[in-house]
Amino acid sequence: MLLRADACRQYAEHASAACPMAHTSAYTGIHAITDPIICFFVTLCFISSSMKKFLASIAVSLLTMTAAVAQTLPAPTIASKAWLLLDATSNQVIAAKEPTMSVEPASLTKIMTAYLVFSALKDKKLNLEQSINVSVRAWKVDGTSSKMYIEPNKPVTINELLYGLIVQSGNDAAIALAEAVAGSEEAFVVQMNREAERMGLKSTRFANPHGLPSKDNYSTAQDLSNLAARLIIDHPDFYKTYYSTKNFTYNKISQPNRNRLLWLDPSVDGMKTGHTTAGGYSLVSSANRPNGTGTRRLISVVIGTESDQVRAQESLKLLNWGYLNFDTLKLYDKGQSIATPEVWKGTQAQVKIGFDRELYVTLPKGAAANLKPALERKDPLVAPIALNSKVGTMKMMLDGKVVAEVPVIALEQVDQASMFGRAWDSIRLMFK
Repeated sequence: MLLRADACRQYAEHASAACPMAHTSAYTGIHAITDPIICFFVTLCFISSSMKKFLASIAVSLLTMTAAVAQTLPAPTIASKAWLLLDATSNQVIAAKEPTMSVEPASLTKIMTAYLVFSALKDKKLNLEQSINVSVRAWKVDGTSSKMYIEPNKPVTINELLYGLIVQSGNDAAIALAEAVAGSEEAFVVQMNREAERMGLKSTRFANPHGLPSKDNYSTAQDLSNLAARLIIDHPDFYKTYYSTKNFTYNKISQPNRNRLLWLDPSVDGMKTGHTTAGGYSLVSSANRPNGTGTRRLISVVIGTESDQVRAQESLKLLNWGYLNFDTLKLYDKGQSIATPEVWKGTQAQVKIGFDRELYVTLPKGAAANLKPALERKDPLVAPIALNSKVGTMKMMLDGKVVAEVPVIALEQVDQASMFGRAWDSIRLMFK
């Protein structure tokens, strides 16, 4: 079921026109008057030493509620230390167990390594057919670990190294790529942690580009899901090229992709496996299946299972549960006006507000009629108002819980009114 965005908009505009204060204000306090000429006019009508504080408490109901509240779906039983299911279309976590528990990422670390290499390619700092000489350090990486089997001083292309990194999970490929991007493994690790910070991965730290055990190499299911989503969103073409590849041969050695789901489910188009003795078997996987007139992407993270077979089995169980029991609905388009609240001290009386992105929400099947959006915005809205400046937040509520929260922005610029217009609105604000 696709919620009609135009109906939502008309309802919101009607509510705004009928009651300009039909919103929940997250901002309270005295509106300061700093213009000395305006202060003169205000003084003529001065009533008290401070202006009245106001907190509007009426939420804008943008959708009608016609059905009983849906029961919260019980989470599936997944045989792993931690797991998480993310809807990448709406950016909502559908369900999770121990999502913030610190875990050993093992070769899942290579998702960040690939991200930085893709970024370097996008920025023209590298090119796919560029050849590099393999360092002794890359060649000598732990001999018992997964390798691509590159050889010292033998040229290899960036393209080959990416297949070796992603398909074969080569730790030697990880070091060679790190050196190609940053000049040294140590400098690359600095870039990894800087990028993790930029992405908001607050519980993640990298010590190397391959994920071999280190006390300074850790992450969480939540951070790993966000990292995976960022790679798919920021580098979709590279993701499609490398992560769905089932086999790769280098140096006359053919190795299959360790992600079993590529063979078990045609909707799965990537991601990455990981394993250490202490951390167990882990898998980040992503699937893309039809959803209404488009497609819907889910990302599952399963950490610390007992075997390669179990991590694939539990990941597939989690993905199927998400697709069978939840829908993702598009509510608003980017730039669509959801309301036109009053503006004070401006060259126009109202301003259109909306979103800087398409707004999707993921809900249990059949629960769409019970969705309750609530708009929280600044009150009063005082000019000047810059285009795309944040003026509030839209919270999507289901069963009294926030299922999505998105910034609301000004869709147009509003300049300051004339001196007398500002003076008049300052007087009006005193009685607001």
